[in-house]
Amino acid sequence: MGRIELSVYTPHYVPTGTEIAVIETSKGTVRVELFGREVPVTVGNFVELAAKDFYDNLKFHAKKPGSVVLGGCPTTRSMGPAQVLAAAQGVIRGMHPGTGDARYTIIDEWEGNPRNVHRLGSLCMAHKSAPNSGSCQFYFSLGEQPEFDDQYTVFGQVTEGLEVIENLAIGDAIKTVAIEGADEEALRAYRVSLKHL
Repeated sequence: MGRIELSVYTPHYVPTGTEIAVIETSKGTVRVELFGREVPVTVGNFVELAAKDFYDNLKFHAKKPGSVVLGGCPTTRSMGPAQVLAAAQGVIRGMHPGTGDARYTIIDEWEGNPRNVHRLGSLCMAHKSAPNSGSCQFYFSLGEQPEFDDQYTVFGQVTEGLEVIENLAIGDAIKTVAIEGADEEALRAYRVSLKHL
């Protein structure tokens, strides 16, 4: 069987540069300033996914202390915390957290982005090994990691809740993602367009 090539998606939502993501997790609330002016495709995609409740009830499925904590994989939606942990450890066969996507990819935007610096609390787009293969999975950087600056798009910075991201563990849930400061008229139009698909 051949590999399915996903289309490269350009979000309809154009960031204003004032968007703040409020990520409610099972460990507490994280507020993130989004870099909409610097990386409009990545932020536009994240805002659209949040607007359609894509992230609700997904779990964090990987953590490397001092490095990253990773979430946003849709295969974790129907899994409980213990299942996610067991699957991540390879105990459960047939469940592969970290392999899901939004049925499309987006372009990388790390090159030329002056704010593309991995530090504690950076919000970054995860992707596969191929260029332009990010989709919906994201990670929080748990420290300074300059070796990632020319590989992964940094699209936000935690302004409140650093202790929350440091305490996140495999299996912890993303309850909701809300966007403050968004262009509400544009988001309403986007939601209406979803109903006609």
